[in-house]
Amino acid sequence: MEKTTVPSEERAEIKNLVLNLLAESREVAQPSDFATLRGMIKKAYAGGHPVNDRHGLNKISHALETAITLCDMVSPDRNMIIATLLYGLCVDELISVETVRETWDEDVERMVNGLMKVSTLYGKQGVVKTDNFRRLLMTFAEDIRVIIIMIVERLTLMRAINHHPDEKFVTDTAFEANYLYAPLAHRLGLYKIKSELEDMSLKYTARETYTKIARELNETKVARDAYIADFIAPLKEKLDATGLKYEIKGRTKSIYSIWNKLRKQQVELSGIYDLFAIRVILDVPLEREKADCWNVYSIVADMYTPNPARMKDWLSIPKSNGYESLHTTVKGPDNKWVEVQIRTKRMDLVAEKGLAAHWKYKGIKSEGDLDSWMNNIRDILETADGPMELMKNFKMDLYDKEVFVFTPRGDLYRLPLGATVLDFAFNIHSKLGCTCVGGKVNGRNRKLNYKLHSGDTVEVTTAPGQTPKQDWLSFVVTSKARNKIRQTINERANRSAELGKELLQRRCKNRKIELEEGMLMRTIKKMSYKTVTDFYKAIGDEELDVNDVITQYELLDNADKHAETERRSAEEFELMDGQERNTGNVSDDILIIGDNIKGINYKLSKCCNPIFGDDVFGFVSAEGVIKIHRLDCPNAAHIRYKYPYRVIRTRWSGKVGSRFAATLRIVGNDDIEIVTNITSIINKEKDVTLRNITIDSSDGIFSGFLVVGISDTSALNNLIKKIKTVKGVKDVERSN
Repeated sequence: MEKTTVPSEERAEIKNLVLNLLAESREVAQPSDFATLRGMIKKAYAGGHPVNDRHGLNKISHALETAITLCDMVSPDRNMIIATLLYGLCVDELISVETVRETWDEDVERMVNGLMKVSTLYGKQGVVKTDNFRRLLMTFAEDIRVIIIMIVERLTLMRAINHHPDEKFVTDTAFEANYLYAPLAHRLGLYKIKSELEDMSLKYTARETYTKIARELNETKVARDAYIADFIAPLKEKLDATGLKYEIKGRTKSIYSIWNKLRKQQVELSGIYDLFAIRVILDVPLEREKADCWNVYSIVADMYTPNPARMKDWLSIPKSNGYESLHTTVKGPDNKWVEVQIRTKRMDLVAEKGLAAHWKYKGIKSEGDLDSWMNNIRDILETADGPMELMKNFKMDLYDKEVFVFTPRGDLYRLPLGATVLDFAFNIHSKLGCTCVGGKVNGRNRKLNYKLHSGDTVEVTTAPGQTPKQDWLSFVVTSKARNKIRQTINERANRSAELGKELLQRRCKNRKIELEEGMLMRTIKKMSYKTVTDFYKAIGDEELDVNDVITQYELLDNADKHAETERRSAEEFELMDGQERNTGNVSDDILIIGDNIKGINYKLSKCCNPIFGDDVFGFVSAEGVIKIHRLDCPNAAHIRYKYPYRVIRTRWSGKVGSRFAATLRIVGNDDIEIVTNITSIINKEKDVTLRNITIDSSDGIFSGFLVVGISDTSALNNLIKKIKTVKGVKDVERSN
């Protein structure tokens, strides 16, 4: 190193670190590797580039310490060591990634690229505190070895910042270590790293609590060691008698684990019964593992009373992550509970230092695809001969169905793969999505349908006049965006429909036209509109001229009236019940025809269905039968004009002895209960019977005809008033 770049005391430290790294990596690396690395590092800093980072930590020392820790606590790996030492130079742009590839190979280049991409995430504010950050980290890393280097690098940093003057830097680093890197270490089975990260995190964020627990543990260490010795001594005698090869360890829980129990159980240190555990580790062949473990358990259970509720058998059925062990809690000397773990050397190696996917152990929450992916690499990670070497081509596509993007403020959002700028806008806020016209992605203007990629920073662009369009539904992928777009379009359509309906009604009122529901429905259908809403919306949006609608309505109405007149004038109608009334019996006469003439055959005309009380007239048919019509019958004008000589004056007598058929036309809301309520009223009326009912429903409106048997017009008018009081009925009128 140049003397002007690195102080002499730091050069001495770096020299010692290099020697340590050479010793740790001698099985996987060649001396020429370090000669090349030394030359590249020396050349990079020869120009006077600062060796210390913005927190005052020496970058070269930090990289060397990370590489040494990697060898010591994980596994020596040549390419991982090289990537660890070089990626900082690439981040500072002192060497290029192309140089790395040319000097070494694509495998080292891939890891350096992953480490560089991950380092860019730390420029975002506050993202580490979100669950999405861990997923984004895994997406960017791509290679599991990059994740391992990151975990080890964070452990090295945590060791270096004890009593660092920048308290905020220390606190933030400790939070990241505990929130992000300790769980990742646990998932990869790096338990020693995980425990050290948690302990140091507690130390830096709650130093008084950490110191208090450490002091209490230290004060009770002698007594605890003595108790463990008393517990182990008789157990060793029994085990020695079996001839088994074994070793017994006594361990105390980590300070962070103890703090967690104190916090959750609200007890003092003396109240934690599993403060320490005894571990019996057997050295036996694979085929005898289970039998010998259970043999040891029986010896322990014979000596000390076990607690059945604390028995955990992961020998018969190993955990889903491969963890195997036999745990029991027994009552030792002085009635103290002691946890005893029984396993073999193979099981202990996997549980302590193996990189198996043991994240579920001790309740670490799973994350779906991540669980499956970790299980798939278990066999690779447990391979004895160079597990890191076997992972070179193991791609981390854990979250290939998601993208993670930032706001300009650094907030992190997770979206499904294929999400667009518009999806992102709706994900932040519905109002933002409704007024979105595009966005800036990494500083470049992009359209609404631009597909986002993990790591993008997105700034949404809006315009006050923008509203959701139907074609937006063709490219958005999130349900939130799709539902809000549909909702807004429907609301806008309903508002237009209300406006169109009001416009039509107002124009008809001005022209003194009373709209009849059935005729209007026919008009809408004739004009090729599928729904009433579409029809009114077309008027509201000025796509359909309201005057054209009225013209079409009047044409249909007039055509119907003309056709009805022609049809009814040419037909002879029968009474609804098919019975003719013969007036030969004077006592049964209820009509006086002409000059008080009685005894003449007559029929009540079906075209207008006269009933007692109506103003009527008689019409002599070709068969000689007198047809009785109402004065306001639709055919009356035609009859009087064409056959005035056949018209006879007719009036009702004061005697009523029969029921007449009357037809009522009803319009109302389409409700399943409305017909029931109407028929209930009819059934309760004295001398009123329901003869026939016909109902038609369309777009929430029903219209129908009721034929009732009734005595006179007074009873009929009273019935109409009562039906009008039924909830949902809009109109009731007598029909021809």
